Amino acid sequence: MRKIILIFLILGLVFATAFAAANVKNDTKTKIILLISEQNIEGPQRAWWASEVDLSTTEAKLATKLIEAGFEVMEPSNLTKVIRQDRAFRMLDLSESKSVKLGNLARATYVVLGKAIASSGGNVPQSTMRSCFANVTAKLIRVKDGKVVAYLEAAGNSAHMDVITGGREALTHAGEELAGKVINALNKEGGK
Repeated sequence: MRKIILIFLILGLVFATAFAAANVKNDTKTKIILLISEQNIEGPQRAWWASEVDLSTTEAKLATKLIEAGFEVMEPSNLTKVIRQDRAFRMLDLSESKSVKLGNLARATYVVLGKAIASSGGNVPQSTMRSCFANVTAKLIRVKDGKVVAYLEAAGNSAHMDVITGGREALTHAGEELAGKVINALNKEGGK
C-alpha cells in the first residue's frame, strides 16, 4: 500500500513540475508592442495610442505575421491603463525613450516604433486606376536596455480606382514586408 501511495505522490510531483514548466515557458514568450503611426492618402496621421483607435493597417498585418511566427503582440486594449497614467504617451510622435518607458511599464520585451505613409502616383496607362505607394520606416527596440537592435524599411504598392483603398492595400503590402524583416531581426536576437 505504501508503494502505491509513493508512486502516486511521485507521479503527482512529476505532473506538477511539468505543468509549472509549461506555465513558465508561456510567461517567457517574447512580448512586442507595435507603435507605428500611419497616414493614408489624403487622411490624417493616426496612431492607436494617441486616439484610442484600433491598430493601423500596417500594424494589423505586422501583428498577424508576428503571432503566426509565435510571438505575442500586446493589444492596445491591454495598454490603455498604462497610457492613461502618463499623458506623454498620448503624443502622435513618441520618442524612443517614451516608447521604451511604455514597454517597461507594460512588461514588453521589444517595441517596434515607426511611421507608415501612403501616397498616390499617376494614372495607370490605358486605365482609370491610380498607382498607390506606401513606405514604412521602423526601429526594433529592446526594452530592457533601450537599444535599437534593427533599423527597418519596407515598401508596398497597389493600383486601384479609389486612392484611399489603394493606399490601404499598399500599406498592407508594406506591413507584410516589414513583418518578415522584424521576424528575422527577432530571430537573430534569439527572441522567441
